Amino acid sequence: DSTKNICDMEPMAEKWKAFRWNTQEIDGHNFEQVLGAIEKAKQVKNQPAMILCNTVKGKGVSFMENNNHFHGVAPTKDEMERALKELT
Repeated sequence: DSTKNICDMEPMAEKWKAFRWNTQEIDGHNFEQVLGAIEKAKQVKNQPAMILCNTVKGKGVSFMENNNHFHGVAPTKDEMERALKELT
């Protein structure tokens, strides 16, 4: 099951901020946001930096997206070939 259903950890960003971390929350699938957040984090002085990347498990692959089965389980050869076709 998803973490949210077992032990909801939200509001995650506010928790890190409460411990005085410089916290950014971004779309982890957006490379421009990822690179921008890394550059911004490098500029942070006198406190640790945290980048929370919101992502979707298996994004872009029809049979894997939001499917908890594939969290920690390698796809079969056939599944891998099908996933690669969907991503290209």
